[in-house]
Amino acid sequence: MSIQVAKSAGFCFGVNRAVEMVYDLLQKGKKVYTLGPIIHNPQLVAELSEKGVTIASEPEEVPEGGTVVVRSHGVAQDVMDRISQCGVECADATCPFVAKIHKIVSDASKKGQVILVAGDRHHPEVEGIIGHCSGFYYVFKNRAELKTINESHPELLHLPVCVVSQTTFNGSEWENCLEIIEKVYTNASVFGTICNATAQRQAEAVALAKASDLMIVIGGRQSSNTAKLREVCLPFCQTILVETAVELYAMPKEILDSLAGAKVGITAGASTPASIIKEVLVTMTEIIEGAVQNSTEVTESNFAEMLEESLKSLNTDEKVHGVVVGITPNEVYVDVGRKQAGFVPASELSADPNVKPEDVVKIGDEMDLLIMRTNDQEGTIMLSKKRFDSIKGWEAVAAAEESQEVLTGVVTEVIKGGVIAVTNGIRVFIPASQATAARGDSLDELLKKEVQFRIIEVNRSRRRAVGSIRSVLKDLRKAQADKFWETAEEGKEYTGVVKSLTAYGAFVDLGGIDGMIHISELSWTRVKHPSEVVNVGDTVQVYIKALDREKGKISLGYKRSEDNPWNILERDYPVGTVCDVTVVGMTTFGAFARIIPGIDGLIHISQIADHRIEKPQDVLKIGDVVKVKITEIDFEKKRVSLSIRAAVEAEEAEAVSEEEASEE
Repeated sequence: MSIQVAKSAGFCFGVNRAVEMVYDLLQKGKKVYTLGPIIHNPQLVAELSEKGVTIASEPEEVPEGGTVVVRSHGVAQDVMDRISQCGVECADATCPFVAKIHKIVSDASKKGQVILVAGDRHHPEVEGIIGHCSGFYYVFKNRAELKTINESHPELLHLPVCVVSQTTFNGSEWENCLEIIEKVYTNASVFGTICNATAQRQAEAVALAKASDLMIVIGGRQSSNTAKLREVCLPFCQTILVETAVELYAMPKEILDSLAGAKVGITAGASTPASIIKEVLVTMTEIIEGAVQNSTEVTESNFAEMLEESLKSLNTDEKVHGVVVGITPNEVYVDVGRKQAGFVPASELSADPNVKPEDVVKIGDEMDLLIMRTNDQEGTIMLSKKRFDSIKGWEAVAAAEESQEVLTGVVTEVIKGGVIAVTNGIRVFIPASQATAARGDSLDELLKKEVQFRIIEVNRSRRRAVGSIRSVLKDLRKAQADKFWETAEEGKEYTGVVKSLTAYGAFVDLGGIDGMIHISELSWTRVKHPSEVVNVGDTVQVYIKALDREKGKISLGYKRSEDNPWNILERDYPVGTVCDVTVVGMTTFGAFARIIPGIDGLIHISQIADHRIEKPQDVLKIGDVVKVKITEIDFEKKRVSLSIRAAVEAEEAEAVSEEEASEE
């Protein structure tokens, strides 16, 4: 097995110039804004972001005092004009080879020439190029699109034409297009603007691919020149594109199985940092053999110098900043911009022992980490987010005891005597007596819930802290109570939650203060216990019946006037109504019958039958449903008189009337 790295892999002149320009501005204390990502490499962009570099989409987003950097791709002329109008400092990092194309198309447009651009219409470099065209222009990405332009615009055959290409355009495809241009456009001015570095890089990649069984192309997936490298290698051998070394672990099994004795070639796009190239090299050799032993091709001085920065060792307890590049159930892979492959064990990700990596981080997240162990032999670094957060979090927790700042955390465990809440990566013990608003409330309901608490005790030597949720709840309820009393008045309605029940009523939480519904106010009918009407936890609509501000007591009403059975009786059952009733009680002078829930009427013994009876039980028994006529209602004394005889007489009279009507 052998591994060979292309000599021209990594930063090209233009990219290196742009990156160095940004670093120089940062060293000078400038607030740097780049128009789009400075290069198409997410890892380097993330590193610059950590150092304070902001990506702006438009010049107008750059505030006064900021320095805008035009990246190596260049921008349209109107963008440069807008930068000037904004009055902000500008550092133009446009690649000199790209700037040359800008001048070519600008001059040609002024002469009335039609511009043909070979490249990707949506690539920022091409967008910048056409932004310097003051006349007609057309963009084609291959021979087929050029033919389409010719067929759709035959007038171009008789017009002066200027042809340029994107600096990273595929060299072989450019040659194919030139065959058409030379035949069709006899009056064309053709400029070979493919960057020499690009052409050399592609040529080296092709030669290396022809001599290899596997090609690894390193670079950002948004990078045009990286994509072109993959394209030129594909016809000659199996080719994979990776952004970081971690992706090598996801290679298909058939590729891994074929590596024994294989020749592997490595190249990289113009925007790929040397540190990532070295990491891929080390990882690839370890995947195959466990150590770098056949890669002598990479020892040339030029490549060694380029990688020198990546050879720095990392010391345990050093703090680093990384970007998440891979997630598994047991580990999170992190790119820290060094030669070693960084990983965070799931147990070192969070203070919550039950947390799953995929619930905490996602690909692309940035993290501050602490190095636990460096294994140069294996080329790995064990990292810990939990311990970094712990150091930072402990300082915040300790300070909160003195300031009495309210902290926010998540209850991760219910243990004997209380709960554990995690805040800023620190476990805080909250005793049961301090965990809920009232003693006896369930602690289990707090599990996995976000809570607010104060630190009431700190043991600095043992790095332990005790918190109180009740302290915060008490203050919250007091504030709510104060607000309640400011607006409370008799008759005002509230939505509350039933907090507890007693034999004489139900206590309702109105939000910061409790009121009581007396058992007599729960229903228009007689109830033996409040639980017949409401239960703890029920949401209820109540109104204030009475207030005692001095004692802080509130009497609540729950019954509604529209539900008053006497109002229903007056509305639906006037005197003279014949209806069915249920016998519910007996006396010597008659029987009581239920008209509607809450109202019973008396059927006097003389009104039970059309003949004399000794006692009501001779005719009726409890539970009987009988038809009666309401003969009298005394709303003041709440009495109703009923008559079975009158109901029967009414039915007989109605029957006679119907018979007479039928005879007529």
